[in-house]
Amino acid sequence: MSKITGRRRGQPQSLPETDPAGRQIRADRDITGIASSGDRAVNIQNRAEQITVLPAEVFAPVTEVDVPPGLANLPERPGLFVGRAAELARLDAALAGPGGVVVQAVHGLGGIGKSTLATRWAANNAARHTLTWWITADSPAGIDAGLASLARGLQPALANVLPAEALRDRAAQWLASHRGWLMVLDNVSNPAEIAPLLAQAPTGRYLITSRRATGWHNLAETVNLDVLDPAEALDLLTRVLAPAGPRDLDGAMELCTELGFLPLAVEQAAAYIAQAGITPRKYLDLLEDYPADIYRATTEGGDTERTITRIWHVTLDRLADEPLAGQILRILAWYAPDAIPRTLLDGLANPPALISAIGHLAAYSMLTATPEAVTVHRLVQAVARTPEPDDRHRDCDAIDTARQQAETQLAAALPDADPAHRPTWRTLLPHISALASRGSPDTDTETSASLFEGAGVFALEQGQLTLAAEYYQRALTSLERLLGSDHPHTLVARHGLAVIYREAGDLGRAIPMLEQSLADYQRVLGDDHPMTMTAHNILATAHM
Repeated sequence: MSKITGRRRGQPQSLPETDPAGRQIRADRDITGIASSGDRAVNIQNRAEQITVLPAEVFAPVTEVDVPPGLANLPERPGLFVGRAAELARLDAALAGPGGVVVQAVHGLGGIGKSTLATRWAANNAARHTLTWWITADSPAGIDAGLASLARGLQPALANVLPAEALRDRAAQWLASHRGWLMVLDNVSNPAEIAPLLAQAPTGRYLITSRRATGWHNLAETVNLDVLDPAEALDLLTRVLAPAGPRDLDGAMELCTELGFLPLAVEQAAAYIAQAGITPRKYLDLLEDYPADIYRATTEGGDTERTITRIWHVTLDRLADEPLAGQILRILAWYAPDAIPRTLLDGLANPPALISAIGHLAAYSMLTATPEAVTVHRLVQAVARTPEPDDRHRDCDAIDTARQQAETQLAAALPDADPAHRPTWRTLLPHISALASRGSPDTDTETSASLFEGAGVFALEQGQLTLAAEYYQRALTSLERLLGSDHPHTLVARHGLAVIYREAGDLGRAIPMLEQSLADYQRVLGDDHPMTMTAHNILATAHM
């Protein structure tokens, strides 16, 4: 007969004792009566409550618990892995040294390949560690669940004996009392959520992946993971396509470029191409004509949670308490991806709020920021400006509003024609060009038409006559639709385009347009209007 780990009514709790088989008996509640234990069960008579037989190993010090042979839970090693030699070498150097805790945090944009890199490095170096354990650490609950799972792996007999909280604590105690292990904390949302574990178990190696680029200065050395280089992206695309047999690769490099060399996007595009039996060129056409459908498409058996749109939706959900961040991202989506002046965001909010929103986007790797400018991955831009009715971050009204705000911000930032302002024009011209390429005359506003006119004047001054003509033609087409052929703004744009043709020496186009422009000015504004007289003079010089 054995005593019971519990207490009788009116008596202090007794210390546990073992039964003849070396097991412990624990009562979950107050009990009365006598407990007896056999090989398989324990029965309580007389108002008996449920009790549990605890294996003796529960009470063994965690310092005496060895790692069972073969214990590991790494995800399957990625079959396709390209590039990343420098990052792997850096992890080798950082995590191989002796001493106390070593923490490396790999951060970067969602879809950049952080988890793939961590899996590859951990698998390559598993023999160097007494234990390699992977935890999906995107929440405190996920961290706790991963630790509890480790405790069960170390001592399977405890799986149905100890509650999850006790298992979590036992795993942390084991980590703190052993060396030589590697813990991979994948997809950490907030560095503060893993700080208690790092402090409690400081004797091993941690490899962390996170979209968060900031907040690591007191916890870890960081590795910023960037996109693949062009050759590596093309290699990834062709290797995914290879099992499907010989294939026309027309447009392959253009596709990789359009996807910004983002590994997940390239891999998913290649899988789609292979399944659909199309070419990279056809995929590019689909991407242009049906972007929303293609960005959310998965192949048969693919993970719908791992599409580009879904990954970034999750990130924006985490920023939902700061709506300005989403607004800024949608505005930036209409500009060129690189070197977007911060001045293009002036006036959207007060400076502290604006700085905070940019900082939060940078913290989640949705953009990179310097004191003067920000840069956004081109695929992030493409998704951010593609309407998706079921995505509250990208509904049609929000995206249309963002496009108009992008135009307004650019118009407000344009300087006058003073030659001293030419550097500012050079800085802004790529963003005007991007705005033109990402819209159409059917969606242009009078504001955007004015932007294109201004860009045309600057291009003309720089001797870029073809570009100047393209800008003015776009402005004229839009103004004719918006204001009509006889509106003064339309007349000015038409006359400006004729002048550009004259400067280019294309008199076959210039003279008829200048003659029509003069007639229009006379009809609409009168013979004595200054613009009519200017048109007279320009036409005369064209005939000289």
